[in-house]
Amino acid sequence: MAEITIRGAGIFGLSIAWACAQRGATVQMIDPGGPAAGSSGGIVGALAPHVPENWNAKKAFQLDSLLMAAPFWHEIEATGGGQSGYARKGRLQPIADDAGLALAHRRSETAQALWQENAIWQVVPTTGAAWEPNSPSGWLIHDTLSALIHPRLACAALVQALRAKGVHVTAKGADRGQVLWATGVAGLAEMTAAHSRMVGSGVKGQAALLAYNARGLPQLFAGGVHVIPHGDGTVAIGSTSEREYNSPDQTDAQLDDVIAAARAAVPALAQAQVIDRWAGVRPRSRSRAPMLGAWPGRSGHYVANGGFKIGFGMAPKVAQVMADLMLDGRDTIPDGFRVEDNF
Repeated sequence: MAEITIRGAGIFGLSIAWACAQRGATVQMIDPGGPAAGSSGGIVGALAPHVPENWNAKKAFQLDSLLMAAPFWHEIEATGGGQSGYARKGRLQPIADDAGLALAHRRSETAQALWQENAIWQVVPTTGAAWEPNSPSGWLIHDTLSALIHPRLACAALVQALRAKGVHVTAKGADRGQVLWATGVAGLAEMTAAHSRMVGSGVKGQAALLAYNARGLPQLFAGGVHVIPHGDGTVAIGSTSEREYNSPDQTDAQLDDVIAAARAAVPALAQAQVIDRWAGVRPRSRSRAPMLGAWPGRSGHYVANGGFKIGFGMAPKVAQVMADLMLDGRDTIPDGFRVEDNF
């Protein structure tokens, strides 16, 4: 029976631990901060696809992962009893003008070719419903591939499912077997310090939680802001992308701007009370794609890092390919995602 040590209990570490435990591996998880102590403990959770055009390996990987998400999260919930907040309810986006309308129609055609019958990207008229963004053109993009998740709940659900498999997150421990490093921003800093150029860095994000019940409705992307209606009757909005910052976990006036943008774009939120403010630093690789695979020069060690804004959406597929590699020696990681691409 294979032995795996996973250092880091964010979304990548937890998901890979789950995939390995399901395949019968003996897994230990080590994180001094505990589960979801870093950016995986956020509040937004937009599982949204890239636009269906200029197709590449990253977009294909993301499509596979988004389509894997429903059975992935449902099995986790059934095993541990926790709720992830996952729901595939689609997304609405406003169309600004005639040029945007023409582009949206073209993307509808490419989505049909690329997404096939798995999801649609369509242009629909505004209806005047309360849960719609302002749209200067009177038209919206509606896609059925987008989903949402509650990051904190999802990580807690993974912890419960892993516990049911006999896997527990501990603060410290000695390495046993193969070692996976899913250590987020700290891991990127460690790799950068050991190399001649930057491997990756942290990008701060700020987000807010509002008291507004839009349960079961699509997520919105408007005014440059993700607007996510969680199943608990709250709406998350975010986020900033800050390469320079003074405090990694404090919110400031930049979040006030995000809140104002969301309220301007979605009138239903104009009077919604802010009930939580969150800030954290997300790991971004130099290539902007997730960093996956064997750690060059460190036999038996592997890396899964750089989830940045799409970590939760990529997690089901990341877990699959990393379990394939570590347990079966089968390397299906696409070009552009490899650790060495960032060295």
